[in-house]
Amino acid sequence: MILIDTGPIVALLNRNDRFHRWTTDQMAILNPPLYSCESVVSEACFRLQQAHLKVSGIFELIDRKVLMISFELRDEYSKVADLMQKYSNLPMDLADACLVAMADKLPDARVLTLDGDFLIYRKSTRQMIPTIMPEEIRSRVSRRRKR
Repeated sequence: MILIDTGPIVALLNRNDRFHRWTTDQMAILNPPLYSCESVVSEACFRLQQAHLKVSGIFELIDRKVLMISFELRDEYSKVADLMQKYSNLPMDLADACLVAMADKLPDARVLTLDGDFLIYRKSTRQMIPTIMPEEIRSRVSRRRKR
C-alpha cells in the first residue's frame, strides 16, 4: 500500500515542479490506488493555487480512484495531536501527522513523499517509515543529520 504526501501530488500536476519528472516516473510503476488524507488534499490545493494552477487535477485523481481518501481525523485526533507534539521541533504539520498515523496502522505501507522529515518520523513501534523519495532528498537529510 502506498500513502501519498502533498509534494508528489503537486509535482505530478505541476509540469514546472522540479520533481515533476521523478513523480511521473514513480506513478508509472506504482499500482493505484494511492491513499492519503484530507489534510494532504487541502495542502495540495493550496500549493497549486499559490502557483496559479487549477486544482481540478486533484479531484480528477480522486474521481478516477488513483487517489483514495482513507483517514478520518475524528477517529485519530488524539494520536495525531500526540505526534504533532512529539515532533514540534521540526515542526510536524497536520498532513504529515495524519500520514504517520496511517503508516502506523498499516504495517506494509510506504510513503511517497518529497519531505525528508519522513526519514526522521517513527511509527509507534519506533520503526522507520518506509519511504519512496528522490535520492537527492534522502542524501540531503543524511548529510544534515551527520552535522
